[in-house]
Amino acid sequence: MKIAGIVAEYNPFHTGHAHQIAQTRVRLGEDCAVIAVMSGNWVQQADCAIADKWTRARLALMGGVDLVVELPTVLAASTAESFARGAVGILSACGVADVLSFGSECGDVAGLKLAAQCLDSAQYQARVRELIKEGMTFAACRQQAVEELLGVELGGLLSKPNNNLGVEYIRALNALGSSIEPMTVLRQGADHNTTGQTTSFVSATQIRMELAEGNWVKAEPYLTQGGRAVLEGHTVSTRGLEQVSRAILARLRAMTAADWEKLPDCGAAEGLPQRLERAGKSCTGLEDFFQQAKTKRYTHARLSRLVLWAFLGLTAADVPAQPPYLRVLGFNERGRAVLRQIKDNTCLPIITKPAHARELDEAGRKLFELEARCTDLYDLCFETVPVPGREWTTGPVIL
Repeated sequence: MKIAGIVAEYNPFHTGHAHQIAQTRVRLGEDCAVIAVMSGNWVQQADCAIADKWTRARLALMGGVDLVVELPTVLAASTAESFARGAVGILSACGVADVLSFGSECGDVAGLKLAAQCLDSAQYQARVRELIKEGMTFAACRQQAVEELLGVELGGLLSKPNNNLGVEYIRALNALGSSIEPMTVLRQGADHNTTGQTTSFVSATQIRMELAEGNWVKAEPYLTQGGRAVLEGHTVSTRGLEQVSRAILARLRAMTAADWEKLPDCGAAEGLPQRLERAGKSCTGLEDFFQQAKTKRYTHARLSRLVLWAFLGLTAADVPAQPPYLRVLGFNERGRAVLRQIKDNTCLPIITKPAHARELDEAGRKLFELEARCTDLYDLCFETVPVPGREWTTGPVIL
């Protein structure tokens, strides 16, 4: 039996995700087991997930995944590079995956491998340093440097978000010296993060928009069978992060430049922490904060992640160098068999019950406690706030 790993947010799981799993099994065999390394309650775009991680894990299992393992918030709500390295590190630590399957706009794993090699070359690093001095954003510097070294076609791959993540997955595999083979499935239908399109596969962004507006009839065809029944009553407030905007604003007003400097990607060398302190102490709302803080170099996405980290009380020191444990969010019968294999091949503790966290070493216990805090803050995004402590009382979903 082949085992494929997939890195995902499943925010929420939809027909495009099911297509990727189906295509993975076409290539590897119908008995292929699928492990999903899935973001928890906070996602890479610095937002609260549409539904909690246990609800989304259930949808994933209903859609073809066999085992769901959590990507902790300190890795999930990060740059593409940190997100990929964290997720690949967890998948590699499982010790059983044969391939890493991911969607891409190009469907060309050979081209993505070349781009990955380029990004790790000395020539690329030198050229990016030169371009950054010209005041360009890092993303623009990155793409231009690869275009100069490999040509416009290969450099252009980095202009697409799924291609970009795929390159980072490959870089992470290379950095670990992993035997896991990268495999890509051509993305079908709507582009990532787009809305208003009517294709056989729409983006998760469009589905979230429909759910937030209560348009269940429009969203239901793109959910996995039975998905509506699982999601109804379990989605966050239609206001999303707005529900906690005053709490975020209170945190920003208390942040000093020294506090901002403790966050990853804080731009300390460029004076960004001082700019963020001024914006936090003078803004009247989150949009006003972003207007005051942003520049050509400091994109909204970068600032949003910093704001989320500030709200959650996380720092760069909280990011583990290596995953301290494997947190299981859900599994089916085939996933149970995969879990047995993982137990024979990993040196990490496996958490299948919250009580197991109390037996972790100091690093593991600290990360789990941080995750518990992140979950309690996530729960404030619901209209009716759940009783705190769900991280310590909720076990994995079993189908």
